[in-house]
Amino acid sequence: MTNVPRLTRRHLLSAAAALTIPGAAPAQAELPQTPACHDGDEPTVRQIDGPYFKPRSPERADLIEPGLAGRPLEVAGYVLDRKCRPVARALIDVWQADDSGAYDLKGFRLRGHLFTDTAGRFDLRTIVPGIYTGRTRHIHVKVQAPGRPVLTTQLYFPDEPLNRADGLFRRELTMRVARADDRMLGRFDFVLDLG
Repeated sequence: MTNVPRLTRRHLLSAAAALTIPGAAPAQAELPQTPACHDGDEPTVRQIDGPYFKPRSPERADLIEPGLAGRPLEVAGYVLDRKCRPVARALIDVWQADDSGAYDLKGFRLRGHLFTDTAGRFDLRTIVPGIYTGRTRHIHVKVQAPGRPVLTTQLYFPDEPLNRADGLFRRELTMRVARADDRMLGRFDFVLDLG
């Protein structure tokens, strides 16, 4: 009997996205799912807001403003339920430190929210955040399916020297990353417990 690899919904979604998104960076399409979804998977790990969350961020998928220092970062992925089904119109609210490790506490620099498309996919353009005392490099995220509870978590970067020293770091929240020219590409798929 021949062993046939099991295709999951996530594999099919990723293949469809790579084929149908015009202008998608080839390196982005090659990044593997994180985590690989199987029916009944555990939801994405929750983490604290931290002291710098601000409500009512502007709706935008591109957080890079003119004159902003830092290496461009493009993060893409899906929001899925525990049965690997896409969650359309899921809200994703993002906030992070700038290149020097500072948060904008007066305005909305490097803050924004966006929604997944009908296939549960999102694309965010930002910069690689700087580090600050006591923390490794990270991005704060709130994810909410329409009319459901909010998941608050943080995304981390692999191979960061401060990952081991940061008491909040969770390996399960590490993005897959690749380099493309002067940009960094990231991939993370959120799994929500929608009952």
